[in-house]
Amino acid sequence: MRFGSRALAALAAAVSILPNVSAISKITRTGRYLYKDDGSRFYIKGIAYQEQGVVVASDDNAFGEPSTFVDPLALGDACSRDLPFLQQLGVNAVRVYSVNSSLNHDACMQAFSNAGIYTIIDLALPLNGSIDRISPSWSTNILDQYIRTIDTFAKYDNVLAYNVGNEVILQDGTGVSPYVKAAARDIKAYLASKQSSALVGYAAINGAANWRDALANFLSCDPSNGNSGSTAIDIYGLNDYEWCGNSNFDSAYARTTADYAGYNVVAYFSEFGCITSPPRLWTEVGALFSSQMSDVWSGGIAFSYFQAASVQGQFGMVTISEDGKTVTTSDDFGRLRDQYTAATGPNSPSQGSVTASSFPTCPTANSTFVASTNLPPTPNEAACNCLESTLSCRFTPATTNYSTTVGELIGTACSLLGQQGGNCDDIGGNGTTGTYGRLSGCDPTIKLSFVMSQFYEATNRNPASCSFAGNATINTNAPSSVSAANSAASSCVSNPAATFTPSAPASGGSGSSGNGGSNGNGGNGGSNSGSNGSSNGAIPLVAQTGAIVGLVSVTLVGIASAFMTLA
Repeated sequence: MRFGSRALAALAAAVSILPNVSAISKITRTGRYLYKDDGSRFYIKGIAYQEQGVVVASDDNAFGEPSTFVDPLALGDACSRDLPFLQQLGVNAVRVYSVNSSLNHDACMQAFSNAGIYTIIDLALPLNGSIDRISPSWSTNILDQYIRTIDTFAKYDNVLAYNVGNEVILQDGTGVSPYVKAAARDIKAYLASKQSSALVGYAAINGAANWRDALANFLSCDPSNGNSGSTAIDIYGLNDYEWCGNSNFDSAYARTTADYAGYNVVAYFSEFGCITSPPRLWTEVGALFSSQMSDVWSGGIAFSYFQAASVQGQFGMVTISEDGKTVTTSDDFGRLRDQYTAATGPNSPSQGSVTASSFPTCPTANSTFVASTNLPPTPNEAACNCLESTLSCRFTPATTNYSTTVGELIGTACSLLGQQGGNCDDIGGNGTTGTYGRLSGCDPTIKLSFVMSQFYEATNRNPASCSFAGNATINTNAPSSVSAANSAASSCVSNPAATFTPSAPASGGSGSSGNGGSNGNGGNGGSNSGSNGSSNGAIPLVAQTGAIVGLVSVTLVGIASAFMTLA
C-alpha cells in the first residue's frame, strides 16, 4: 500500500503543529500495573521504532551486535512522515534502542506527544556505551552518558520509561546482573532527585525458566530486606517470540504467564512478533490484551516498524523509499493494524484496589543463576578525577583515535605489573562474588593511568616504564614518593564502596577521556538498531572486539598486592 508523499507530508505537518490543548496523560505505576491520570488501566500497545544500522555477527542473539545507529527521534521529517502510519496502527508507544543526547528531539517528541504516543528509551549505545557482558563495569563514563540522555529528554511529557539495558544478561553470563541492578539503582535515584515520573526498566532475553525467572526476581528484589525498592526496577520487559504462526495461549504463553503470576512490578513484552512461521498473523495480540494475560502483563512492543535483518529472516512492516519520503506498508502492517485496533485490555483491577508493590528478598545464587546481591558502588567521578591528578604516569594517547588501544594497553600494563608481583584487582570486579575494586567505577582511561602508574612505581620510576609506545607521560606534579602517592590516592577515594544519588556530569566529561564509552563491545544485544555516526557526546573507548582482550585480562592478571594500593 503506497501513499503520496505530498499528502502524507501535509497531514503529518498538520498533526505536528496542532496545539497541545490536552496534555498527554501522565502514566504512573501502582503495584504491578500502569494507570492513566483518570485511573484507567494503561496497556503498552507499541512498536519498535528504529532503523537498523550496521550489525556485527554474534553467537549470542539473532540480530548481532550493532556498531552504528540512527537516532529516529532526532529526524523531525521522518517522524512526520511516519506518524500517520503509527496512528493507523493504533500504537500508543514506540521503543527506541539508542539516542544521541547532543541532538535536538523537539519535533519528534512533540508530534508524538500530541498524538498520544509515549516513548520507551534505551539508554545504552552500541559498542562502548553499555554494560559489557564480557567484561562488565558500572563506571562513570556509562553513568554520565545515561544521565546526559535523561537530561536531554527531561523536558518531554511522553517519556514512559528508560531501559538501563537490553539483553545484557545471558544464560552463561548471569554474573553481570549486579552491574545492571546497580545501574537501575543509580538511575532511579537520579530520576527521583529530578522529580521525574519516568520508570526504570530492563529488557530481558527469553530463555530457560531456571535462570530467566531468577533474573526477573533479582532485578525487582530488595537486597537489604528493607522493602524500599530503591534498587528494584519499575518495569520489566521480556523479549518474547514464543507465539509463532496461528498459535494459541496454551501452547505459546501459558507457561511463561504462570511463571510471572506473582511478579511484583510491571511486566510487558518488550519485543514480540515471531517470523519463523510466516505469515505473521499477529493473533498473539488478542491473547496479550485478554483477561488470560492482563493480570500479569501490561501489553507489549511489536518488532519492528522498520526493516531489520536477522539470521532467522527479515522483520519489519514498512519499506522506506531511497529518497526517504515514501512509506510502503506490507501485509504484516495491515494485520497488526487490525489486531491492535480490535484489542482493548480489561480495565481492571481498579487503581484504588491495588496495593503498593512489596519487594521480596533476593533469590539465592545457585548453579544456574550466579549473581551476588552485593552490588557495585555508585561511580564517583569526583573521586576518580581527584585520583587521576595524583598519578605519576598517565595515559596521554599518541593519537586522538585511541578507541582501539585502551583495552589492549590495560592488558599490557596489567601483564607487566603482574611480572613485577602486582595485580589489577583495584580496577576490576566480579559480580558473582560481589567483590569490586576500589577504582572499578572509574573511566577506563583513568583505570589505565592507574595501572601504568603502578608499573612505573614498581620499577622504581624508571622513565622507560612510563612510555607504553608513546601513549603515557610522566606527571611531574605527582607526589614525589610512593608513600605520598598512596596517601593522596587514599584521600581521593576515601569511601570506595559508597552508594549515593549521582549528579549531572560536569561539562567536558570525566577524567582524560571526556564521556567515553564502556570498556567493551556493548552488551545491549538484541535488536539495537541503526547510526548517524555520532557518539552522543562520548568518545568510544573500545571500537574493536580484539581490544576487549586487554580488558578481560583485568580480572586474570596479578598475584601479589600491588604498589600504590589504596589503603
